[in-house]
Amino acid sequence: MNDEKLIWTEKSSKDLLKTVVFDVTSRHSVSSDGLEGDYIVVNARDWVIVVPEDGDDFLMVKQWRHGEKALSIEFPGGVIDAGEEPEQAARRELLEETGCEAGIMTKLATFNPNPALFSNHVHVFLAQDLKQTSAQKLDEDEYVNFFKMPKSEVLEKMGTSEMPHGLMLSALGLYLAREKGDCCK
Repeated sequence: MNDEKLIWTEKSSKDLLKTVVFDVTSRHSVSSDGLEGDYIVVNARDWVIVVPEDGDDFLMVKQWRHGEKALSIEFPGGVIDAGEEPEQAARRELLEETGCEAGIMTKLATFNPNPALFSNHVHVFLAQDLKQTSAQKLDEDEYVNFFKMPKSEVLEKMGTSEMPHGLMLSALGLYLAREKGDCCK
């Protein structure tokens, strides 16, 4: 099949909901053979995830997740500020959430968290040569604990109720692929 036939053309877009975190739009699109439809898209700023490696450990954060209604252990990360480059955001988030700076920051990948519904991207970085340089500098509504966790324990617990965040599983997979030599050269 010709891939050109798979492409839809957006004819219009209408805002349905605007929030502090994301906007929801309805996009009216037309297929290559003339089928028309309205499709809901969530527009949000890009995010970063930082995989901080410290010897046989990862530096992890624990925070409350309102959607899950539970605590979640995750890699540090957050939203990229307007005008900020992804690596700058990764360094800022690592420092804010853990007080650590990375001597080496390596981009592992950029991907869409769910291309059927979301328009934004997630940028994953590996942070190495970590140095504790300050205390946490959290946002006003951010409550985060940070700690070291053995890599083996992260592997064991990823995807459990303690570590339910699917994007963290993706970040861990990218890290493991890099370690194996199958990724990010």
